[in-house]
Amino acid sequence: MSQNEAFAAAAHMHVVLRRKTGRVTDTEWMVNNADYARAIVHFAREKAHSEGLAELLPLADRLESLAAPAIVVQPRSGINASTPATTSGTASASATDISARYIGRLR
Repeated sequence: MSQNEAFAAAAHMHVVLRRKTGRVTDTEWMVNNADYARAIVHFAREKAHSEGLAELLPLADRLESLAAPAIVVQPRSGINASTPATTSGTASASATDISARYIGRLR
């Protein structure tokens, strides 16, 4: 499953949630953060059941299958299990990059 498919599912979810519930989401963060994707899926399912918005259920299923598993935690190189991760500043480059881009782009 490609990241393009995950972005397409996140964008579709974003549009439907905005139109039907007024909820504004971040599609990039939805694809890059599994916790956020799970929260949006949970929100969509709650709204589908509470407000009778059945069209949200297949979108939530698709987003869950595409976005959440796409997040894979890469182990840090050079750190073994017996060495605790301290404040040495060795954060994962991709996690730092995503966080910096997201916070820098808050509206």
